[in-house]
Amino acid sequence: MTRLQEASAALDRGAPKDARPGHTVEKIGGTSMSRARELIDTILIGKREGEALYRRVFVVSAFGGITDKLLEHKKSGEPGVYALFAHADNEHGWMDTLSDVSRAMREINAEMFDDAGDRHAADDFVRERIEGARGCLIDLQRLCSYGHFQLAEHMQTIREMLSALGEAHSANNLALLLRRHGVNARLIDLTGWRDESQPHLKDRIETAFAEVDFARELPIVTGYAQCREGLMREFDRGYSEVTFATIAAQTGAREAIIHKEFHLSSADPRLVGAENVRKIGRTNYDIADQLSNMGMEAIHPKAAKKLRQAGVPLRVANAFEPHDPGTLIDAEPADGPGVEMVTGLSVTSLEVFEQDMVGVKGYDAAILEMLTRHRVRIVSKVSNANSIVHHVEAPLKAIRRVERDLAALYPSARITTRRAGMVSVIGRDLRGLDIMLKGLTALSEAGIRPISAQETGRGVDVQFVVASEDREKAVKTLHRIFVEAGAKASLAEAA
Repeated sequence: MTRLQEASAALDRGAPKDARPGHTVEKIGGTSMSRARELIDTILIGKREGEALYRRVFVVSAFGGITDKLLEHKKSGEPGVYALFAHADNEHGWMDTLSDVSRAMREINAEMFDDAGDRHAADDFVRERIEGARGCLIDLQRLCSYGHFQLAEHMQTIREMLSALGEAHSANNLALLLRRHGVNARLIDLTGWRDESQPHLKDRIETAFAEVDFARELPIVTGYAQCREGLMREFDRGYSEVTFATIAAQTGAREAIIHKEFHLSSADPRLVGAENVRKIGRTNYDIADQLSNMGMEAIHPKAAKKLRQAGVPLRVANAFEPHDPGTLIDAEPADGPGVEMVTGLSVTSLEVFEQDMVGVKGYDAAILEMLTRHRVRIVSKVSNANSIVHHVEAPLKAIRRVERDLAALYPSARITTRRAGMVSVIGRDLRGLDIMLKGLTALSEAGIRPISAQETGRGVDVQFVVASEDREKAVKTLHRIFVEAGAKASLAEAA
């Protein structure tokens, strides 16, 4: 039985934490990876020596901006190689963009490596992967010029192959860099490059870690894992966190750690001021889900589920402040009531008003089916006798399609949409704090007229919907009364 099988078996038996291997599984995001040389002095090596360098696994994302070039820009939608290839027909415009990706990767290599041998090895790796992908795409394009083969049937596979290039590049580079610094780093490539097998994710991880010696090796793992499930089909660009969480759960990690370039704080410091925010420090997976719903992902909710079910605590730390423990996320309840975060999200309020809706079943189900079909994410909803309002986050084009289909289904209904801002006050235990009353009063005093407000009764979040232009002001206002005022009161008591 391999070490991984032993760890998994112990985990399945519900073994206590101290029976697990004493290793951590840690993830480094793309923005932090772009500062890889700085990471050598912080989380990767720092003051560690000998055995202290090991019993850790690092799962890495592609360097910042590379996945945007390979797929499409995450925010602007500017097409990358994938998007250009999908609409190329027989044109080869995507080839130039793929060459641009190669140049960008080699520029990163030049910045990372002072040693010529390391730089050439990194460049050769890039060349082999990029040209291999180029040849594959050319062959596929030629094949699909015949009517019997449809390009659309292969686009998901192409998306996964291209995305994998970024993670393979960053993992290979980091392993090279660590070896140059005397660390026994081991590249674990889960991307399935030139692998004819189609294993399940669990099996691919099992095979990759079967002979890893956690005490003497530092595994550097690609954030993308090629598997039969097809990670991008379900998670799209959130796949690296799912890979990370699966490795942590499957190997029985002592702790899972996500390294970011900032702390998990009570609000966006760029909005309310760095001097006014406070590090959360301790919270639970329930709150991580609420943050994800508001677009402030500490971790992908499916990844959080894997860790929670495996009993693996998650830590969110600042990669460039290695002595700060960051924020621990586990399954424990709060010691007492308190607000932990105030955050806001731009939403579209989709209202369906039908005078004859009262007492009639089926409206809710039909609207939900339409939102699901058009891949519209629901943030929150509210309803009364004859109207149903969904606050959603989606591109305008998708919302217009939903409006069109709803109008066809309910021709006598009045369907309206408007841009709005949703601001949520979040905490493990908000009971007894009168968040709704105090929040509405504070917003009114700040000259903000809320559109609506709601809470579920579970005592973990209260949502305020305001005009789109008031969202940022509302976050500042609510953070000031629920977080900053409390911090000042604590300081006064201490004095």
